[in-house]
Amino acid sequence: MCGIVGFTGNKPASPILLDGLEKLEYRGYDSAGIAVLNDNKIKTAKTTERIRNLFEKTDNGKTVPGSIGIGHTRWATHGGPSTTNAHPHLSGDAKFAVVHNGIIENYVELKEELISEGVEFASETDTEVVPRLLEKYYKGDLLDAVCQVVKKLDGSFALGIICTDYPETLVAAKKFSPLIIGKGKGENYIASDVTALISHTRDVVYLEDDTVAVLTKNDINLYDYNKNEVAVKVSHINWDIAAAEKGGYDYFMMKEMCEEPRAIRQTIEPRIKDGEVVLEDISLDKEALRKINRISIVACGSAYHAGIVGKYVMEEMLRIPVDVDLASEYRYRNPITDSKTLTIIISQSGETADTLAALNEAKQRGSRVLSIVNVVGSSIAKASDDVIYTWAGPEIAVATTKGYTTQLSVLYLFAIWAAKTLGTVDDKTLSEITNSLKNVPNAIDRVLDQKDKIREMAKHSVDSQSLFFIGRNIDYAVSLEASLKLKEISYIHSEAYAAGELKHGTISLIEEGRTVIALACQTDLYDKMLSNIKEVRARGAYVVACANEGETGVAAEAEEVIYIPRVHKFLRAAVEIIPFQLYAYYVAELKGLDIDKPRNLAKSVTVE
Repeated sequence: MCGIVGFTGNKPASPILLDGLEKLEYRGYDSAGIAVLNDNKIKTAKTTERIRNLFEKTDNGKTVPGSIGIGHTRWATHGGPSTTNAHPHLSGDAKFAVVHNGIIENYVELKEELISEGVEFASETDTEVVPRLLEKYYKGDLLDAVCQVVKKLDGSFALGIICTDYPETLVAAKKFSPLIIGKGKGENYIASDVTALISHTRDVVYLEDDTVAVLTKNDINLYDYNKNEVAVKVSHINWDIAAAEKGGYDYFMMKEMCEEPRAIRQTIEPRIKDGEVVLEDISLDKEALRKINRISIVACGSAYHAGIVGKYVMEEMLRIPVDVDLASEYRYRNPITDSKTLTIIISQSGETADTLAALNEAKQRGSRVLSIVNVVGSSIAKASDDVIYTWAGPEIAVATTKGYTTQLSVLYLFAIWAAKTLGTVDDKTLSEITNSLKNVPNAIDRVLDQKDKIREMAKHSVDSQSLFFIGRNIDYAVSLEASLKLKEISYIHSEAYAAGELKHGTISLIEEGRTVIALACQTDLYDKMLSNIKEVRARGAYVVACANEGETGVAAEAEEVIYIPRVHKFLRAAVEIIPFQLYAYYVAELKGLDIDKPRNLAKSVTVE
């Protein structure tokens, strides 16, 4: 996720902005910049390198003087990493400078309207429409112009704004994207994270959605979009700096798990319009899709497990054969693929070496390539015919959580869109699935509310040497990812098996006290899973089960049960994995392990 800082006061702004951006580096970024107002002019400095480069380019801020300014670290969503696309963005008359976090969903419409009026845009970003709109609506009253502009914006945004006509005023606005005000003595701040503020002040105001803040060095005033004043509530932060970087969480992994509902909303909401999935960013059309007679999903690790879920969903919805390959195996097995094959490449970083090599192999054989990645401008994104970005923001913990669930979300979106395009699923069913997808973030929130219960359950596995996950159909695919999470961060041997395969050998490993985690969320296979649970329990297994709310029969066959809210059967993987991300986290925590940096692992595997 991008980072925002802003300052107004009596001190030089640039060093404060640079320090704040450096504090936000942990969030990940591909470019950065600052804008400072001095002598009725706004001066900017930008870089596509590290923040240290910005320190060097500005002589630690000395070449960008002034006592009011804004800064930004960018994680590209619209337009690749470049100094042109880097924030802050200026209006055509250079009167306004703006930084922005989030996604402006209707920016194309707004941009086209402005272009028709003669406006020439400098960047590829959605953000630039904001300063251009401010220039259009500004008649001398800054608050009035900001309120008019934010009313026109759809999507999520946190904005920081400065204007040459207001040399001491910093304006902020927020909707569905975090933004905090820091209250100082003779100085005030804005930031997307407490990290950037805590070395300057511990008194903060948490900006609410649909609110505009007007800050001078001595005052903080809040307004709704109709310019009605809103009460200012100041809170005091007691965290130390290290904790603040994680938003008060002990580890990034927990922070990122708690971000999953918001991350999924950011992934799906811009792509659901008037109740239908719209994929505007891809060139794959109905004619090209009808020529596809096979889909091949290629990925590594958790992305591979997301692909297995995708196979189950797409085969049933599209009635097209789907195979799933480990990228490290695909490139060496002389794969059968051609122009009638759609190869879907999945990678969080977009730089995974084996996956990139598999992509190139598929293209050489004539396949069309659609990639699902998080990082704009990454190697995989550039090499693909089409890209659907997950827009999850950067993940810092090595064990992926929101990366996996946003990949699932994109696979769901693609399946719904393709089924509509091909006419393989009726409109009523597609509407039901789409509405259920919109409810997935709320369902995950309800699972996260069970954290304390899951932590208690995790105590049973702290001393385990080995345990098993079992499931059928999509439950089996989720079992693979759940097992990997536990192995990655707790170092406990864990295996996942298709439950129907137990009697073909694996059941010989079940003994008294062995933990078996049984996923039983596929309603049409529920009775068969109960039979499998009885099989392992009869041999002494300690069973932890996961079932849909209301399916209480499993409680008679298991020592512990986790219930998840009901969503459409195709979508359950995104909800069902959450308890076991938490379970793995708490086992590792109780063992006293470094959860964010498990041994021998790297966040992005860029070598074979």
